[in-house]
Amino acid sequence: MSYKVEFELKAQKPLGKLIAVGGNEDKGTYSSARVRKKYYLNFFELGILKRVVTESRKMDPRIEVITTASMIPLEVGPIYTSSFGMLNCHNVGVMDIRTPEDARQPEYLERLRAADIIMFSGGNQSRLKQMFGDSAFLELLTSRYYSEPNFVVAGTSAGAMAMSQIMITGGSVPDSLLKGAVKMGTGLALIDEVVIDSHFVKRGRFGRLIEAVSVHHKLIGIGLGEDTGVLITDGNLIETIGSNLVIIMDGHTIRHNNAPTAKKGTALSLEGMTMHVLAKGNVYDIEERRFYCDRQTHEQHLLALAGSHAAH
Repeated sequence: MSYKVEFELKAQKPLGKLIAVGGNEDKGTYSSARVRKKYYLNFFELGILKRVVTESRKMDPRIEVITTASMIPLEVGPIYTSSFGMLNCHNVGVMDIRTPEDARQPEYLERLRAADIIMFSGGNQSRLKQMFGDSAFLELLTSRYYSEPNFVVAGTSAGAMAMSQIMITGGSVPDSLLKGAVKMGTGLALIDEVVIDSHFVKRGRFGRLIEAVSVHHKLIGIGLGEDTGVLITDGNLIETIGSNLVIIMDGHTIRHNNAPTAKKGTALSLEGMTMHVLAKGNVYDIEERRFYCDRQTHEQHLLALAGSHAAH
């Protein structure tokens, strides 16, 4: 995407929607045959896929599942197709884009133009950047997200983590909070103000996200629990969906932070990072950096602000 086009797009609020899901989907590797048999996608039972469909505002939306991040696309694709089918969505395709050359194929661009929902599977988030970075596919995806109401871009696990400009690419959980333990890279840049981590609560990734935010303290860290996601509207309003928790880390309030000067492998020292815990229905405004119990409370706040400005 040209710098001019990107600048013009990002000067406006996106009309589309992002849905980032913490995942309970395997990344493509199995520790044993027994674990392999237990592989499943459980968004359907918890209603997250239903919310993805609902946000498109269409009865039978055209859905394209992108399995690029996964190393087991032949298993992942049919699971999504079956799960969406249980929601009476039968207009579902699977794009198994394996190379940057694949991403340039006219067929895939046409399918992207026709889709109401794009769903990125889990796997390795770095693969998404490698395949789609600086491509016509990503340019079209970004353009549609910014310009079309109710166009939905959803992603689970790696697919969620890759949505941001700054992306966590890996890192040791036991060693997090030691400078350099968390590996960072660039993502698909659908949203700039955040950094996202997945499988957050069960895998104990608090330290990993704290380190990421301490290094990039102008970002809002979003830790997605399994079976949980966030719906992001207007590019800044986060609503928690699903059954688990979302953790917000705000580095804007940090008073002491040795991350910029600490040597690799040494302990980080921080004072004043703000953390919020969001359950289902809770809302967080990235621009205001403020927590709300629900959307109605947020809307009431905006109305009160508008009334106050009108009075002056």
